[in-house]
Amino acid sequence: MSVDPMTYEAQFFGFTPQTCMLRIYIAFQDYLFEVMQAVEQVILKKLEGIPNCEISPVQVRKCTEKFLCFMKGRFDKLFVKMEQLFLQWILRIPPNILLPEDKSQEMHPYSEEEFQLLQKEIEQLQEKYKTELCTKQALLAELEEQKIVQAKLKQTLALFDELENVGRNHGTSDFRDSLVFLAQNSRKLQDIRDNRGREREHEET
Repeated sequence: MSVDPMTYEAQFFGFTPQTCMLRIYIAFQDYLFEVMQAVEQVILKKLEGIPNCEISPVQVRKCTEKFLCFMKGRFDKLFVKMEQLFLQWILRIPPNILLPEDKSQEMHPYSEEEFQLLQKEIEQLQEKYKTELCTKQALLAELEEQKIVQAKLKQTLALFDELENVGRNHGTSDFRDSLVFLAQNSRKLQDIRDNRGREREHEET
């Protein structure tokens, strides 16, 4: 088998020419083996019809294997020539031919140095993209936190509005006065609860 990787041909065919030749070789070997098995079975059946035949199945098998080795050797020699013919003239893309996807190279040729610079620029752009992606994720996370804080702030403002409305209903228009009013009512409720607790203790005793 050829050691030339033939990567350009593999780009066109979708497989390496060496792989194609290997499959042809294996397919022929399998076919030759099957044919020899069939020939052997035919010979054995013919021998069964011959009375007092001195040829045993073991001898037939040895002859079959010997002939198989002979055919395999002949095919190996022919296959070497066939492989050279296929790889040089049939499965090889001429050096002056470009595939359709590589036509741009003909219109815009570049040197090895330019290619290296292009590769470096691509790597820099990839790193920049990764950095911007991380920054975007951080900003999105911060935005979510701001939404949560904004929602809590709205709840707090709504609570203050309710407190102010309660104050107005009880004659206190100032927010500070409303807080004082609520604190006084809270103490009154606490005193009432304490008194109820003491009365229950007294009744139990």
